[in-house]
Amino acid sequence: METIDNTDEWIKAHRANVDAKLRRYLDAQIRHARDTSADSLELVEGIDSLTMRGGKRLRPIVLAAGFASVAPERSLDDTIAAGAALELLQSYLLIHDDWMDQDDERRGGPAVHILYERSHSKHDAAALSVLAGDLASTYAWELMLEAPFPAERLKRGLAEFIRVHKEVFFGQHLDLTANADVSRMHDLKTTSYTVRGPILIGALLGDATDAQLDALTAFANPIGEAFQMADDLLGTFGAMESTGKPGDDLRHGKRNSLVSEVERTVAAAEREILKKVLESPDPSDADVQAATQLVIDCGAKARVESRVKARLEEALAPLDGSPLHAGGVRRLKDIAHKLAIRTV
Repeated sequence: METIDNTDEWIKAHRANVDAKLRRYLDAQIRHARDTSADSLELVEGIDSLTMRGGKRLRPIVLAAGFASVAPERSLDDTIAAGAALELLQSYLLIHDDWMDQDDERRGGPAVHILYERSHSKHDAAALSVLAGDLASTYAWELMLEAPFPAERLKRGLAEFIRVHKEVFFGQHLDLTANADVSRMHDLKTTSYTVRGPILIGALLGDATDAQLDALTAFANPIGEAFQMADDLLGTFGAMESTGKPGDDLRHGKRNSLVSEVERTVAAAEREILKKVLESPDPSDADVQAATQLVIDCGAKARVESRVKARLEEALAPLDGSPLHAGGVRRLKDIAHKLAIRTV
């Protein structure tokens, strides 16, 4: 796969390899559940349904790009288990996140707690989704430990994996408590486990130097912020069929970069409609539309779009002249554009 020049084809091939690994691994876990506790099979089936339903496999792709930028001579097949681990980490986080946010849909299908409501009470379905998320986390650790690297390199990769866990928990706390520091929340909740963590895990498994790690970190931080802001734009203005989840962050009271920009620039009296929507458990369509229009009319949407482009340029700058492999740099630049300039 390393000989594939076109980044789209490279991504497609790597995604297929990660999917195949996930399929083999989850099939094995289904067999294990049947042998160990057949009545508990629904836990694995919930994880399987969410994990294999879709997803762009962004985190394994970013991990592989980080690895390729420091170890171009190594086969990317060595990164498949670690990449699959990141997908199960995401499944774990999404299962819990959807229940916490009371989101009923994910990736064009029912959230895991909604799946369980088909045969259990609402309370028991919620409890089972917590168990399923915890089990997905255990699977993620098991897959990470399968990564075929020397013990010392694997230990450094696992240390980064641990750091990602700690940061995303803090980020979720800030999100759930509607903390005003949206930028910090996004850095901990999104940048950490979507870009910075995966790229550094890949680089550490590839035996990166300190200078290479510094260059990758300087790339990852702004591109992670750009990715989240692009996600905020999609979550507020994107169609449900494009995002795989309801395209109405405002309706769900989510404090994203657009909300933060409105609060920063618009007088309190003028943003009452936004406050009303964010604080209502079930805002009307008319109120949501009015709040969305406010985001546009006050210029918040345009400013966030401009900021996405600025963060993309900021991310690309440290790659030129860096100690990273030239082919890896080109790949990282291509991936950066895909993360920041998004329509789906």
